[in-house]
Amino acid sequence: MDFWQRYRAIDARDTRFDGQFYTAVRTTGIYCRPSCPARTPKAVNVTFYETSAAAHDAGYRACKRCLPEAVPGTSAWNIRQDLAGRAMRLINDGVINRDGVGGLAARLGYSSRQLNRILTHELGAGPLSLARASRAQTARTLLVSTAMKLADIAFASGFSSVRQFNDTMVEVFAMTPTAVRATARHHRSPAAATSLTLSLPYREPFDPGIFSFLAVRAIPGIEAGTPTSYARTLQLPHGGARFSVTYDGGAPGRPLTLTIGAVDLRDLPVLLSRVRRLFDLDADPVAIDSALSQEPRLAASVADAPGIRMPGAVDPQELLIRAMIGQQITVAAARTALTQLAAAGSLSLVPGEGLERLFPTSAEIAEAGYSLLRGPQRRIDAIRSAASALAGGHLDFGYGDDLPGLGAKLLPLPGVGPWTVGYVAMRVLGAPDVFLANDAAVRNGIKALAPAHSQDRHGTDLPGVAASPDFREVSPWRSYATMHLWRAAAVPKSTQRVPAVPEKAML
Repeated sequence: MDFWQRYRAIDARDTRFDGQFYTAVRTTGIYCRPSCPARTPKAVNVTFYETSAAAHDAGYRACKRCLPEAVPGTSAWNIRQDLAGRAMRLINDGVINRDGVGGLAARLGYSSRQLNRILTHELGAGPLSLARASRAQTARTLLVSTAMKLADIAFASGFSSVRQFNDTMVEVFAMTPTAVRATARHHRSPAAATSLTLSLPYREPFDPGIFSFLAVRAIPGIEAGTPTSYARTLQLPHGGARFSVTYDGGAPGRPLTLTIGAVDLRDLPVLLSRVRRLFDLDADPVAIDSALSQEPRLAASVADAPGIRMPGAVDPQELLIRAMIGQQITVAAARTALTQLAAAGSLSLVPGEGLERLFPTSAEIAEAGYSLLRGPQRRIDAIRSAASALAGGHLDFGYGDDLPGLGAKLLPLPGVGPWTVGYVAMRVLGAPDVFLANDAAVRNGIKALAPAHSQDRHGTDLPGVAASPDFREVSPWRSYATMHLWRAAAVPKSTQRVPAVPEKAML
């Protein structure tokens, strides 16, 4: 977007752009979200920033009226496969908190100095400033949503000391942590509670079908799901965690609520980031639906399910194993195989609500877990080989990869082909423009969604109706087109216009 496109967005107070850029006003020294209800500033006094960290570094403070830190993030970090996008995905996952700037730079293949220079040029702020902004946002969420002690919030948000926490909150919000807490508009989780309850902001519309997607693939003892809820255990850098997310479509604001049953406070920012990725909460559904609805084959599905989301992954290594097991078999068969494999996982140290086990680690699968699998020996050997490479450190991939790099790492593995790489890219990287052309369920979905005017009553294609087989017309949102096609393929067979074909498990 250029300057005037952004200026028109703030003049219209368009909530769709909240979190995608920030508006700083020279005459007030304040930066706002695009939908801020304050009077639109004169264009000559406005500067737009890609990140809140850039606004901080330029000397601006957050608006107390619109609370720009309380908005969904931007999907740009998934769309962008350049260094800036890769770095932001890792920063949001807490890499700087754990490994420092040097660790982030090493993962990206740059020196710390190079990384700082590139991010400052691209995003207006260096890695430390970007990480500080992320910490401030986490801290504000905890201050207004919970009754946790201030010291606990400081360390849970990634600050190294209470003093650093206090100084940053004053610098960013022009308020002390106590004053920020006083702005809370909703009920806070009590200090004595055994769990934390937080509201997850997102851009509307929101299609809750993602809960059903996760529920039919849930592994008993590790995951549990319904059409409006999802819960699971998870291993994070400092220990095990357990969380649940619920959706209330009938309540004002249609809230998404995250309940954290157990987590090491040092892992809280990581958990928040991964839950947001899992439910694709930083997506811009209006822009996506607008593009998809222009494609005749998708228009009806978009109208039926506005705001469809693309499920992410809370553990990249787990997702690879699930994808390899799910190749060429049905969802039900893959779920059965994964349930058998789950016996190799260790018991959770924070069990609860029927979730008592962790998904097996790569080392556990390589050592003995593979023996629990049934099916072609070649597939079992491929899964063991991949698990061994992950456990031994010979294969390392994650949120900081780009598409070419991911393919270069995964394609040499036995049993891994373009489908697997594309599927992992969709769910781990959040890559929005992947189209799995050879997927059986995608082909079935295309037939199910074929517009009536393009076929005769016998289902035969009519001449003169041109449509690209790879849906290039809706680029860069073909991953979301794939979600609509999978949704169409899941329609009960009795209502489908064509015979059903076996679908890859897409786990």
